Amino acid sequence: MKILFATSECYPFLKTGGLADVAYALPKELVNSGEDCRVIMPNYGTISKEYSDKMEHLFDTTVKVGWREQYCGVKYLKHEGIDYYFIDNMYYFHRETPYGYFDDGERFSFFSQAILEILTRIDFVPDILHCNDWHTAVIPVLIRTKYKWESKFQQVKTVLTIHNLRFQGIYPPEVLGNLLGIGNELLQDFCFEYFGNVNFLKGGINYADLVTTVSPTYAEEIKTEYFGEGLHGVMQKVDYKLRGILNGIDYKLFNPRTDKNIPFTYGLQKIDEKVKNKLALQKELGLDEREDVPMIGIISRMTDQKGFDLIAEGIEELLSKDLQLVVLGTGDRRYEDMFRYFSYKYPNKVSANLAYNGVLAQKIYAASDLFLMPSQFEPCGLSQLMALRYGTVPIVRETGGLKDTVIPYNKFTGEGIGFTFSNYDSYDMLQAIYRALEAYRDKSGFRNIMLQGMRTDYSWKSSAKVYQELYRDIL
Repeated sequence: MKILFATSECYPFLKTGGLADVAYALPKELVNSGEDCRVIMPNYGTISKEYSDKMEHLFDTTVKVGWREQYCGVKYLKHEGIDYYFIDNMYYFHRETPYGYFDDGERFSFFSQAILEILTRIDFVPDILHCNDWHTAVIPVLIRTKYKWESKFQQVKTVLTIHNLRFQGIYPPEVLGNLLGIGNELLQDFCFEYFGNVNFLKGGINYADLVTTVSPTYAEEIKTEYFGEGLHGVMQKVDYKLRGILNGIDYKLFNPRTDKNIPFTYGLQKIDEKVKNKLALQKELGLDEREDVPMIGIISRMTDQKGFDLIAEGIEELLSKDLQLVVLGTGDRRYEDMFRYFSYKYPNKVSANLAYNGVLAQKIYAASDLFLMPSQFEPCGLSQLMALRYGTVPIVRETGGLKDTVIPYNKFTGEGIGFTFSNYDSYDMLQAIYRALEAYRDKSGFRNIMLQGMRTDYSWKSSAKVYQELYRDIL
């Protein structure tokens, strides 16, 4: 099958979240399975020179964005066996960060239309055009309306994957004509209309041939008002074409036996080497150097969605216990300030690293004994999968992909790979942490939990097969 994966970000060129990991790992697995899968994304100015210098300029053209004629360059790079195309426009994409601008609607309207305009020029009209999140969600609508006269697109099927339903791309009705060059007849409930505005994601959900999301539990949750972000009715309506497919992680990229970013490599046979990473990280971060103290890691955006309001309620009580807390991430100012305060108050117990640092993240996965993810909602979550891969036991709330991947530990049978709680409540979170700390004191029992977690297989192999079957079903 010819598959084009349209995404706003992709590792290693640009990464702000899990979408970049999926856009890197899923096409790679599909190519390894014999499919012709290629990736297309914007050519951001922040892409490392290591990659941008190797890009080949294929051609340039112009794309109409409403009444504007905008330059569109197309660059190409073969990386790790995958064909990558980059849509180039300095005005839209050479900025400090990829998102968060007043004209995001215009930028990604340009990107979506540019993809459809250049397909025949790069001589790759796919069987499946796989779109991701609101940034490319208008493509399924455009291909069935504005571009339906293009005979080569008649057989193209569209898939839309929702990585996080909270971000939808909502704009005033004028964008239909001003940005997309289509009429207001699509400002209807069967397409874009959302309380009088245009909702890019809703249009894509309505028009795509297949809608997927990143875990089976999240696919059920988003049909309810609590998780549906105002689109629960739409999700119920498209239930016949909605599938939840669990994300995976790249097991070659995240491998404690070969990871160059950690001081001491280890694996199932050498699990006792893991503690050396803890001692090394304690030394690096200025914490007390102790083998016996349980270290809890947190790597996350600091927002309410990730459960940081629960952490704020319980952190004072938690830090009265004999443990260490290592935090990495950025986000809401109040949470950053909270960790600054507690790292000042408990310098030997708390390390607050308020940045994004990929190397330090790997060290934390390898060094921590426990990994905390008390999310309010979590479409899939990749951090708990990485923690399991590194033998770090997750403590999670039972929601979305966390519920699908972390089997709760049963101290009577010895089964399970983590600790869970269901109510969104700081008391329940603390009780789950205390159960984990109690288990930690039983060294041989805790070692078994670690090993069971490391033996789980959350690679992309099985998920990619599900995608292949679904692609064939809609063709």
